[in-house]
Amino acid sequence: MNYPTYLDYNSTTPCAPEVIDAMLPFFGANFGNAASKNHPYGWVAENAVDEAREKVAQLIGAKSKEIIFTSGATESINLGIKGTFEAYLGEKQHYITCQTEHKAVLDTFAEIEKRGAEVTYLPVNLIGEINLEKLENTILPHTKMICLMWANNETGYIHPVQKIAELAESRNIIFFIDAVQAAGKISVSTQRIHLMAISAHKLYGPKGVGALYVRHNHELPKPLAQIHGGGHEKGMRSGTLNVPGIVGFGKAAELRLTEMKAEGKRLEILRNQLEKGLLEISDTFINGSQENRLSHVTNIAFGGVEGEDLLKKVNQKIAVSSGSACTSISPKPSHVLQAMGLNSDLGRASIRFSLGRNTSEADIEFTLEWVKKKMGELRKNS
Repeated sequence: MNYPTYLDYNSTTPCAPEVIDAMLPFFGANFGNAASKNHPYGWVAENAVDEAREKVAQLIGAKSKEIIFTSGATESINLGIKGTFEAYLGEKQHYITCQTEHKAVLDTFAEIEKRGAEVTYLPVNLIGEINLEKLENTILPHTKMICLMWANNETGYIHPVQKIAELAESRNIIFFIDAVQAAGKISVSTQRIHLMAISAHKLYGPKGVGALYVRHNHELPKPLAQIHGGGHEKGMRSGTLNVPGIVGFGKAAELRLTEMKAEGKRLEILRNQLEKGLLEISDTFINGSQENRLSHVTNIAFGGVEGEDLLKKVNQKIAVSSGSACTSISPKPSHVLQAMGLNSDLGRASIRFSLGRNTSEADIEFTLEWVKKKMGELRKNS
């Protein structure tokens, strides 16, 4: 198939060749169940899972015993939020999150609201920033959790995580961080954080595997299991472990530790080149912060065109999206950009460009040429 140039790395990433090589033996010769304790097939699988758990823990500065493997970040988020809600069942409960969170977070909070939880959805300013004073003033005596993403999936905006972690700790509140877009791209730490969701397929690992970091040795309750049947993963997530996926996750984490710093600098140069060229088109501007953001992402609003037409034209040759892959099937404008104050027309006519491991300078030059050509055609015909 004649695929377009791929600039949608925030949606998903290709498995690194080294990841595929690491996984392959566990589909064949090393096919054992990691829970089989009585023979070599199980021992080999279990050892591979243990090694992968250690590598994933190292990526985020955790202990291996604090890593719970799941089917992906959405499950990790459900386990963290619903599991905490059930741990506090019978008590009055209040949660704080933000209007620009991923739908996996927002929809899960909507679910526990139906069960009686109070949830505050903090507003953001024009660059996607929350007001820390407002956050602090929102805390109630029965606030159980603050839940925010480390870096926004649509704009790349990075929250001041450590400041928020210090606030949560000072008030004895669980701090749950969605680090899906941050882990493997920037340095992250579990210091003062109680729960953290991460996903393999955002960092050149396979789809269908993620993890929930659960902090040990503190007094606040851990989330209760949402899947039962065997007591796997310290009783927090039952089900036969996806050994090939977990091995791939571990290898991807190992690679990101060694590569992400240099790659981040390379991608920042290419992102800035792309951004500079796109802003030469009249009536275009950047959505969000130009400073405090991931180095590989830019979100550009294109005025004077219909968003749906623009996306269709651009995607003929360049694979991009208007926001989260989980909401791209909807014709509605991005809820993130709406929360930042962008009107519906510009929200629909905004494109997220996210670069990655395989992005070249030639890709950027071609993207600029193609987008400028399509914008010219659309404006001429409008």
